[in-house]
Amino acid sequence: MSIKAALIDLSGTLHVEDDPTPNAVSALARHVTLQLRSGKASLIYIVYCILFRLRAAGVAVKFVTNTTKESRKTLHKRLCEIGFEVDASEIYSSLSAAVAFVEANKLNPYYLLSDDARQDFPPEDTYHYFDSVVVGLAPKAFNYEQMNKAFKVLLEQKGSQLVAVHQGKYYKRGDGLALGPGAFVKGLEYATGRTAKVIGKPNPYFFEGALAGRDPASCVMIGDDANDDIVGAMSVGMLAIQVKTGKYLPDVVPSPPPTALLENFAEAVDWIIQRNKQ
Repeated sequence: MSIKAALIDLSGTLHVEDDPTPNAVSALARHVTLQLRSGKASLIYIVYCILFRLRAAGVAVKFVTNTTKESRKTLHKRLCEIGFEVDASEIYSSLSAAVAFVEANKLNPYYLLSDDARQDFPPEDTYHYFDSVVVGLAPKAFNYEQMNKAFKVLLEQKGSQLVAVHQGKYYKRGDGLALGPGAFVKGLEYATGRTAKVIGKPNPYFFEGALAGRDPASCVMIGDDANDDIVGAMSVGMLAIQVKTGKYLPDVVPSPPPTALLENFAEAVDWIIQRNKQ
């Protein structure tokens, strides 16, 4: 079966913070015909060429991310400022999936989110008690007072829900790996006896939403995270390509193993195109 769509992880696969991922484009010069200049502009142009090749091959593209610090508007704006030509409709984040979950279940949560991410969610209903806690990546909110408030909501309100936008162990920043929200989600689970509803990768809820009705067997995930990207995608029947960029660690081996383990995003696109020619 040929590949009809690709879900492409953003952070660590295409970029780290405000810069394109160097290793993702270091081997791409063969794909462009002009003399490349050094610097960020050239890296962005190469990534653009790679994405163009993928789309020209008839493969639909969607960019997926567990990023929870930024609202959808801010994320799209930042990607455009970096230089990526991405339509807002091509972005599917765990934050947008969590918004849909909150609205569908008519929740009135206490939020452990960044101020920017909070903008995507419904306004707080001040006439009713909090009935849930929503946790994302919010370093400024992970202090004793706010964690204790979340603890009390979960402990004191019968039937209250703990909603984890995602529970990643760590993520990649410019200064290296940094602690993700997973430790704080697990702490609340331990203290309250609640089990979190996990929205983002690797949860099937996320991938099913991103696929939007497509046959998983005809889709591939490209990402750097062994668990969130590879195991998550394969658990719903997708193919999965792991790239050795971002937070890839050679000692962390996903089970089942990825469909392909490749050096970077460029090689992943080559692999897809060659497979579709067979």
